[in-house]
Amino acid sequence: MALSREQLAQRVAQEMKDGYYVNLGIGIPTLVANYVPEGMEVMLQSENGLLGMGRFPTEDELDADMINAGKQTVTAINGASIFSSAESFAMIRGGHVDLTVLGAFEVDVRGNIASYMIPGKLIKGMGGAMDLVAGADNIIVTMTHASKNGESKLLPKCTLPLTGAGCIKKVVTDLAFMEIRNGAFWLIERAPGVSVQEIIDKTAGELVVPDVVPEMQF
Repeated sequence: MALSREQLAQRVAQEMKDGYYVNLGIGIPTLVANYVPEGMEVMLQSENGLLGMGRFPTEDELDADMINAGKQTVTAINGASIFSSAESFAMIRGGHVDLTVLGAFEVDVRGNIASYMIPGKLIKGMGGAMDLVAGADNIIVTMTHASKNGESKLLPKCTLPLTGAGCIKKVVTDLAFMEIRNGAFWLIERAPGVSVQEIIDKTAGELVVPDVVPEMQF
């Protein structure tokens, strides 16, 4: 069965390490804040100027002035820092973020990502995505494996305008966890109950499949 948005965030959170500085993009990536492994200390960064972002607030914790880059209300952990977006982007562009988690419309076998424009449709825009993909070495994309029309988002070559070139190393979809290397998607794990054949059928780009593909563990 395909993963829910919350399960996607939970699987991505497993890629974090103690002491990491992590930027969470808009959409599914923001949910990762709710699944930081217990006992692990990470500093979540939001590009609008918050370092030390916490999980989403309960009704009692709600503060309309405390928002992330997607205008969602968030919490701040003890020791958090609030600063200007200029300083936030200096942190991003200076390579001081250990892990970036982004959504995408398309990713291809060369690690290219298209995430900000669909011609003819009104999209929010680039935001800080281009800075994030240029300033980080460790980037994970999380998205659905295929579009609502059933078309693969994992391609031989992106068809939409690129956000960044050759920058994506890992992809977590609702069907699988994959790494991108040597011009191909390498299947590492599959979602519980999802067959390898379904992943093959919905992956347009070259896919390397090992003899044994374990299920994700939550």
